[in-house]
Amino acid sequence: MDGTGRNSPTPGTPLPATRSPRRRRTVSMADVAQLAGVSSQTVSRVSNGFPGVNEQTRRQVLTAMKELGYRPNSAARALKRGEFRTIGVITFTLATTGNVRTLEAIATSAAQEGYAVTLLPVAVPTQDEVRGAFSRLGELAVDAVIVIMEVHLLDAAQLSLPPHVKVVVADSDAGDRFTVVDTDQAGGTRDAVRHLLELGHRTVWHLAGPEESFAAQRRTDAWRTELESAGRTPPPLVRGDWSAESGYRAGLHLAEQQDCTAVFAANDQMALGLLRALHERGRRVPEDVSVVGFDDIPEAGSFLPPLTTVHQDFAEVGRRCVEGVLHQVRQSEPEHGTRLVPTQLVVRRSTAPPPRQG
Repeated sequence: MDGTGRNSPTPGTPLPATRSPRRRRTVSMADVAQLAGVSSQTVSRVSNGFPGVNEQTRRQVLTAMKELGYRPNSAARALKRGEFRTIGVITFTLATTGNVRTLEAIATSAAQEGYAVTLLPVAVPTQDEVRGAFSRLGELAVDAVIVIMEVHLLDAAQLSLPPHVKVVVADSDAGDRFTVVDTDQAGGTRDAVRHLLELGHRTVWHLAGPEESFAAQRRTDAWRTELESAGRTPPPLVRGDWSAESGYRAGLHLAEQQDCTAVFAANDQMALGLLRALHERGRRVPEDVSVVGFDDIPEAGSFLPPLTTVHQDFAEVGRRCVEGVLHQVRQSEPEHGTRLVPTQLVVRRSTAPPPRQG
């Protein structure tokens, strides 16, 4: 015996194994059904949010789920159904107003359809980066992809998107190879230039966006075409990078052009910098120079003076993007081609007839 009065184990005799705690069994759908007094099919319908279950039965099932700690396996259900109710979004920058507001609209529209959004920013817009982004989204299990591609990529022969992927492209020139949703860039620009010409300005200067931007190029082309169609000579192009600071720098140059009485800025942020530069150089808006922007950001009406601008319906762009990918998810057949969302010119107090020539 040992000092405690208990028999010591015989040398060489193995000690009894310590009994490990029993692992808790995973609660099943059948367990919930038994406790709630319903069928497993009813539990499944409640778990998936399907209609056709009366409210009292639904409460019974939910109470049983809570009591047992049952958590539906959404991943398993997704694999079984072949859908994950998630839309991937690839974008190359969140620094522009258009991209941010388009993304916001996509997320809102997707949520209304019962879908989540997985965002994947791409640092460098190249073929390899795009291919890698699609691969990563595939690993994250998404049903379809929306690409916000405001740079010149899909109109380049060397860039293509992976085949057999349900995809919609926003803000790009992809021709008829993909489903594309875009603002009517040309139509909005024509309205802006025509408004200034109808006020009596001899011509319209253009503060353009960056060369690599698809939207900026569309607006520049439409500006030039509209002036030439009206028999006016387009002035030298002045370029910015979408930022208010670049608009300010361009504005210092434009303020020195005494024959400049009207400017169409490719976005509202550059128009904001332009207004500051004109003010600092003593050029009054709109008495001396009229200014029109593009986007109609929420602050445009609070500029000094309130900015005349082209309104983009970002909510509709986002809705059509989601509608396009879900059509492919549900119908399998994409509808290739570009769908343009109309714009609207919002006239405020930054435009007026040109000053009288002495």
